[in-house]
Amino acid sequence: MWLQKQVQLPTYQRGFHLITEEITRNLPELAQCKTGLCHVFIQHTSASLTLNENADPNVRHDMETFSNHYIPENEEYFLHIIEGSDDMPAHIKSSLFGADVMIPITNGSLALGTWQGVWLGEHRDRGGNRNLIITLQGDAYA
Repeated sequence: MWLQKQVQLPTYQRGFHLITEEITRNLPELAQCKTGLCHVFIQHTSASLTLNENADPNVRHDMETFSNHYIPENEEYFLHIIEGSDDMPAHIKSSLFGADVMIPITNGSLALGTWQGVWLGEHRDRGGNRNLIITLQGDAYA
């Protein structure tokens, strides 16, 4: 079984957001997959995807605080400033956190750990809608 689809996420404010349910809601075919892999790729250079804590929203807040501390805006050494002071730091964060995640599928569900969820890192003040390409591969139930 192979399936690929594009999912457009709504506009999120800057920060880290749990999007696991958005992914599974847009992927009803997941229930047909006994064993496989789900690859989620974001088609943007100023946003990211990562796996982390799914229960306490303070973790997402702390991650945003940490990343802004170590990758601050308005740094005099950035040359790429035409799109605003948040743009170059957003590109750096996107590269550091990554543009994709790969998740195993077991018995029709994402095989995430108890406290794991898929995060969108929105690194721009006005990032807009974000597009995901989701690829599902695996063995379907007979």
